[in-house]
Parts: sequence; structure tokens; C-alpha cells
Amino acid sequence: MKILSNQSLCYGGRFDYDNSIIRLDELEALSQDSNLWNDAAKARRLLAEKTRLEDSLHNFEHLEHSLQDLRELAELSDNDSELVEDIKQQLIELKSEAHRQELEALLSGEVDSNDAYLEVHAGSGGTEAQDWAEMLLRMYTRWAEQHNYKVEYIEETEGEVAGLKSATIKIVGHNAYGWLKSESGVHRLVRISPFDSAGRRHTSFASVGVYPVIDDDIEININEADCRIDTYRASGAGGQHINKTDSAVRITHLPTGIVVQSQTSRSQFQNRDNAWKMLKSRLYELELKKREAKEQELRDAQSDIGWGYQIRSYVLQPYKMVKDLRTEAETSDCKAVLDGDIDMFLSAALAGKVGNS
Repeated sequence: MKILSNQSLCYGGRFDYDNSIIRLDELEALSQDSNLWNDAAKARRLLAEKTRLEDSLHNFEHLEHSLQDLRELAELSDNDSELVEDIKQQLIELKSEAHRQELEALLSGEVDSNDAYLEVHAGSGGTEAQDWAEMLLRMYTRWAEQHNYKVEYIEETEGEVAGLKSATIKIVGHNAYGWLKSESGVHRLVRISPFDSAGRRHTSFASVGVYPVIDDDIEININEADCRIDTYRASGAGGQHINKTDSAVRITHLPTGIVVQSQTSRSQFQNRDNAWKMLKSRLYELELKKREAKEQELRDAQSDIGWGYQIRSYVLQPYKMVKDLRTEAETSDCKAVLDGDIDMFLSAALAGKVGNS
């Protein structure tokens, strides 16, 4: 049987292995410098680059070794049909992993490697939309868990009957923002309502916003006079995530209308600190959008959570289909998508952006 070459497996050999080895040697030498931590910010950047490069080299070498093992196994298969089919399946999985690593290598934005804040807000549709917002939050948390990212709950505001009015989580892991940034926008659900005794079909909307977590190396000055700070009693959807205390904090940035809130801690001081960090991230992300000439798209997506602004449709009735309206990626396996299997949409968005850049 024919086995893929290393070149085809690595999609044109875009990973610069030789120069990566040289750079890793340089970083290793720099990390041994006794004066490294005289500049803590520089040290963190250096060590973070070293870790990312080590991971990339490890992944590349794993692909090469796996391919070589399959090539040798194929030569010994002696046309054993069961073994040949097993090799084919492993090749398919290996090619899929190579494709994912290729896309991840293209996450070259200045904050693509950062952690991410992800917000969900219920839109048009009342209880239906609030239930849909909770379904979306579950989808993203399941996706994060499947990719070994850590999820931290920052804020949840429960709906009057069911679901969530809003929620904010922090997704911690390498390239979290880079993978998820294309999810910002309005998501539309069509289904038979579980809250309608007549069993009618309903259309609901919820918006998703994704923002990079900004580290201390990036300086953003915020005039406190431009902000309104409110404290309130936390009222989450469940005790497992949210402490019900009087220490929740909401900050409104008056010039932009951006609102952030935190109720994850029993400490008002800690919630205030979290809220300032989120505001910093939101303002930085807004500046990134301006640079990319997409500020208006962002404002439109968050100002009207309803018809005309959706990026993806999830249709459960009268047929089953999840379709991204920007990339045309689609699948009929709605259950898998709502259980967190959204990689096809994330990959299509990233590949499309790279193809158009």
C-alpha cells in the first residue's frame, strides 16, 4: 500500500524545523543566564517562547515518527486486509492531526497564543434565548475540556425561568484566543421549544464575544473617571460555579459602553481586580479590531442580537443542520457540535482568514 510522504503529511513543510532547532538552542542558552530574572517580563516572554517551541518540535517529531512507524508496518503487512485497514485509519487520523498543527502554526497574531475570555449573552427570544445561551456556554466548556484547556467561571446571571441571561468564562491554555476568536458574533437556534406546550418551532439568538487575556507586558491606560463601578449581590445559576455574596463587581466603560462584571470570588477586591483585567482585555481587543478595519462589524454584532447578524445557524427542526454562514462549513451532526465538537468551524474560519490575508 502507498504511504504519505513526510512532505505531504506536513502540508508543504511549512514548519521550519532546522531554524526552530537553532532558535531553541539560543533560548536554552539565554534561559541559563544568571541575570535572566533581572527583567521579569522579558524572562516570562523568553520562557514562554521556549515552551511553545519545544511543544512544536515535539509535535512535529511525533508526526514524523508515527508516519515512519506506519510506513514500516505497511511493508510488513503482507496485504493483510485487516491490518491494511487499520493502517489506513491511523493515516487518516495522522493527517488530521498534521492539518490541525499546520493551522495552529498559522496563529501568528500578537495575542493569538493568549488565554481567552468568552462571554455569552441571551438575545431575542426570552426564555428560549436564555436556554440557548446556556447551551452555548456548555458547548464551549465541553470544547475546552476536550482540548485540555482549563475553564474558570467569572460570571453567570441566571434567567427568570431557565438558562442564562449572561455568562463569562476564562479559557486558559496555549492558543485559546487564537482558536476561539472567530466565534464572536450571533448564533441562531431553530428548534421545537421545550417551553411551548403547543410544541411550536421557535427561533432564538445569543451573542458570543471572545477577547484575549492581556498580560502585564502590554500597557493599557484606563482613566478611572471614564468608568462607573457598581457592586451587587452575586446570583449565579448554581453554587458549583458562583459564590452567592455581596461582593460582585460591575464596571462600565462610559466612552465605549463596554460592561464587564465578576462574581467568581468572595472577595470584592479580587472581583474588582478580575473586572479591571477583563476591561483591559476588551479595550485591547477593540483596538485590534480597529487595526483590522473591523470595528463596525464588532459593534453591529453586539448591538443587535437578532436577525441579520448571525454567523452560524443551528437548526434542530424540521431538519438537522449546523452551518457557518461565513465559511459555508456545515454538518448534520448537531448533537456532536452541541457537545463541543466545533473544530471543523474553527479550522474553516482560520483557514479562510489565512487564505484571504
